[in-house]
Amino acid sequence: MRRASTRLALMSAAAMVVTGCSSEPEVEPAQAGSGEDTIELAEFPDRPYWGDTHLHTDNSVDAFGFGTRLGPEAALRFARGEEVTATTGAQTQLARPLDFLVIADHSDALGATRRLYDAPRWYVDWVIGDETVLRWYDMMHESPEQSTRAIGELITAAAEDNVPEAFADPEAAAEGTKDIWNTQLSILDRYNEPGVFTALAGYEWTAMPNGNNLHRVVMFRDGSDKTRQTVPFPGLQTTAFQLWEYMKAYEEETGGRVLAIPHNPNLSNGLMFQMTMEDGSPMTPEYAAMRAWAEPVVEATQIKGDSETHPFLSPNDEMAGFGVQGWDFGNLSLSEKTEPSMYAGSYTRSALLRGLTLEAQMGVNPYAFGMIGATDSHTSLATGDEDNFWGKHTGNEQSYTDRAAVAQNLGTREGRFGWHYLAGGYAAAWARGNTRAEIFDAFARREVYATTGPRMTVRVFGGFDFSDSDWDGDWVREGYSRGVPMGGELVADGKAPSFMISALKDPDGANLDRVQVIKGWLDASGEMQERVYDVVWSDMDTRPRSGGSVPAVGDTVNRDDATYTNEIGAAELRTVWTDPDYQVGQRPFYYVRVLEIPTPRWTLFDAVRFGVTLSEEAMADAVAQERAYTSPIWLTSGS
Repeated sequence: MRRASTRLALMSAAAMVVTGCSSEPEVEPAQAGSGEDTIELAEFPDRPYWGDTHLHTDNSVDAFGFGTRLGPEAALRFARGEEVTATTGAQTQLARPLDFLVIADHSDALGATRRLYDAPRWYVDWVIGDETVLRWYDMMHESPEQSTRAIGELITAAAEDNVPEAFADPEAAAEGTKDIWNTQLSILDRYNEPGVFTALAGYEWTAMPNGNNLHRVVMFRDGSDKTRQTVPFPGLQTTAFQLWEYMKAYEEETGGRVLAIPHNPNLSNGLMFQMTMEDGSPMTPEYAAMRAWAEPVVEATQIKGDSETHPFLSPNDEMAGFGVQGWDFGNLSLSEKTEPSMYAGSYTRSALLRGLTLEAQMGVNPYAFGMIGATDSHTSLATGDEDNFWGKHTGNEQSYTDRAAVAQNLGTREGRFGWHYLAGGYAAAWARGNTRAEIFDAFARREVYATTGPRMTVRVFGGFDFSDSDWDGDWVREGYSRGVPMGGELVADGKAPSFMISALKDPDGANLDRVQVIKGWLDASGEMQERVYDVVWSDMDTRPRSGGSVPAVGDTVNRDDATYTNEIGAAELRTVWTDPDYQVGQRPFYYVRVLEIPTPRWTLFDAVRFGVTLSEEAMADAVAQERAYTSPIWLTSGS
């Protein structure tokens, strides 16, 4: 009988093929550190820096199995704005570079599918000696379609806690990932350029009990001088609390900083934001405080749907259905059906409300988080642009060379593998400069916001005495000195809070339709309440409220050629808004949602590009109103 240590020999030997044995390139100290004291910083955060915190390369067990053959270096080059050759052979490039990137390959079995693929077949057969692994090996070499099926089986096995030991053994995982992790850290340092581009270390912790997605992206503030002292923490056999303990230990042992970002929660079947601890027992203040410390922001939108809210949860919100269709009927692996009773634990607005309830019960809010967007692309290509979408994985990417695959991806498939995918999103971080320290610190203090792809500039300050006259002066300085920015906590003083809100269109994108404030609070009986306020919108004089609602902005999209015009909407919207319904004693949260005018989705762009006809269902969803969600501002007692 072959032992696990014998199997491990394959993983370690094949790792040499992947990482190579050449000496690591030298980098400047500024590139290898946090970036502090290397560039001149602004007095206040002066602009939003744009990035993706959730990108997979060929080191992810599923991405490689799905066909991706681009590694971390290609991913960084693409994010910096360079032209790269995609896995399926076409040249691709971002129209606008990103400012920062986190390569978040799966911690479990990091690089395992690539190592397996590169190994000799006889070694897999005689040394590993596992029939399932050998079958996956053969499927991966047979065709892209068979490789995708093999990885589908692997994901199902992970959901059922039935992964072969070669992939799941913690000892083997630690040995097999160390070289890859350290090599990636060297690459990140080489591409990190303070003031120009920030390459942050990270990975995706991949817990998936019974197929329910509880993944987190773990993101480090530090360079390789500290991050080499750790390795990615496995998720399949661990809990979130154990992850947080690992993070605490990292900070205590290295003096570094780390945070976790819960994965887009819509596929968690209500488990991401429970009212209890993970084992079902009542939540304790200690547990709640640990989570609040570890997870200051949440991924609210990405390729696999949008998690702001659901029409079932927010029936009075006419804009609540964005990015929901195709994602609300089952968990990540589709092994369990999703019931409406589970939605509240899977969407961010309801989680924010649950946080208020838990705080009222025990004095600590575990769900006081900010919001960002990310791609979760498995192609090594971090793009959230509708007209430059390269799919979730190479099974979609092939549509750029195969017209038949285009037709299939755009609507003839059942399930979630075509038009249901979103081309989004991005994270915007308000920072004083583009360094690891500044970007990380913006996340830690929650001065960040999510978009579904467009790069609109959104800024919010909460206070008690803002007025329209503040726009005439240095309103940003006034915002910081007399209030708090998005993500902040405003101590109640008996008056209704007021908010300075500014939204500018993406300079290369669509005009804005409206700005809304979403308020959540507990009423006098402790029941959770929410309300959506339209606070400023385009053409307010000629587009007045009707029946309490703002009329639709219109639609300029030409479905025949996937174009639109900015004849409607506004390039800038701003206002000072005071809560008209505030009652003394309320402790609400407020966040801002900004909506663009309708524009074509990637499905329409691709249908026109490749001359295919969208299915009726896909055509009905071929135009959408892209949006941004800011981190909330909380009104607190100050105690």
